[in-house]
Amino acid sequence: MQSVLDQLRRMTTVVADTGDAAEVRIHQPEDCTTNPSLVLAAMDSAETEPLIRAEIAAGKAQGMDAAAICDTLTVSIGANLAGLVTGRVSTEVDAHLSFDVDGSIRRAHRIVEDYAHRGIDPDRILIKLAATWEGIRAAEALERDGINCNLTLLFSMAQAKACADAGAYLISPFVGRITDWYRQAEGVVSYAPVDDPGVRSVQEIYAHYKAHGIPTIVMGASFRNTEQVKALAGCDRLTISPKLLAELAQDTMPLRRRLTPTEPTAQAPAGLDEPAFRWQLNENAMATEKLAGGIRTFNRDHQRLLSMIEGMLA
Repeated sequence: MQSVLDQLRRMTTVVADTGDAAEVRIHQPEDCTTNPSLVLAAMDSAETEPLIRAEIAAGKAQGMDAAAICDTLTVSIGANLAGLVTGRVSTEVDAHLSFDVDGSIRRAHRIVEDYAHRGIDPDRILIKLAATWEGIRAAEALERDGINCNLTLLFSMAQAKACADAGAYLISPFVGRITDWYRQAEGVVSYAPVDDPGVRSVQEIYAHYKAHGIPTIVMGASFRNTEQVKALAGCDRLTISPKLLAELAQDTMPLRRRLTPTEPTAQAPAGLDEPAFRWQLNENAMATEKLAGGIRTFNRDHQRLLSMIEGMLA
């Protein structure tokens, strides 16, 4: 009997939520993704260590500082992953640029150029940006330049609608972090998949996009367990940690498709302007807190990575 993972692959593009090349080889996803936390974790990978040391040595020989080496190291890890998957690799713009439109655009272009120097075509890359108003505006400009974007740290319909308005290639609504917030707020130990707030958020976004013919890809992310993954079987894409991929590979229960694309039934609604976006986000306490917290976490991990590189340079 087929594993749940194999069944899932027949209805959803599976993405590996890791920067560890060894894990990508094992699970053979179509796409993979990185962020500062995943790059930091990759620093401890035995397989990735030689690449990291070579990149730092090369940067040091060229007189690069830790910040510049950190930038090239992230792309180097992504380029290595690009050689292991047939699809795309998402690479994140620095979290401290989450409210800087021009800075995000410049950083995105440098990422794409660095990949090109390593022989990776731009159409193999997705630029990850936090789904702030400024991140969405940066994505809008980059999409016009032919650079596809992945809007991350997405927790609300307001963010999803604004990303669609901007013509974003892909969004990553965070299932587990939404669930975490509601578990704490409501004092609940766990939710059945049908009641899980994180699962329901992605289902609602997916339904809205399909009903209005919005082409932006929905990629569920940040899963806490395999039941959340199964509840979103059929979503355009799902990015899943190696631990959960392994569990899905061992599970042989039948998997039922939960999300199915439908023919559009209505025109896309009018776009959100900045005041409407900010007000709707403000009214959603969970989304406001998780977006801000996610940016802080990614920036903290970026700073830890810089400190590690500085130590290796010393």
